[in-house]
Amino acid sequence: VHRELLRFCDRRGLTAPSRATLYNAIERIELPEISTATLPTNVRDALYNLGVANTVPAAQLVFYAFNYGTPDALSFAAGAPWLWLLRASRLTGWRPKSLALLQAVLSYRGIS
Repeated sequence: VHRELLRFCDRRGLTAPSRATLYNAIERIELPEISTATLPTNVRDALYNLGVANTVPAAQLVFYAFNYGTPDALSFAAGAPWLWLLRASRLTGWRPKSLALLQAVLSYRGIS
């Protein structure tokens, strides 16, 4: 992201923000609440222990899909926006194999 931002700023004659500024901004971005009604059935099934929630935080959706979901739910979560995946990776309570799989997805997609 930082390299793309540098190129963008260079083309427009702007001063690019530092990496620290960019990382601080990324940490402050609020992730959306996802409506459970719009999710595929397999993904909703992975949220079984959340009760009757109408919305789920995006990072938590990824967490539950990787930890408790079927391969279809996992595939859905693996295609989520990179920031959702990154934030989910920082949550506690991961099953070791599920976290390893998320880390493989992050690595494959070039997210660290």
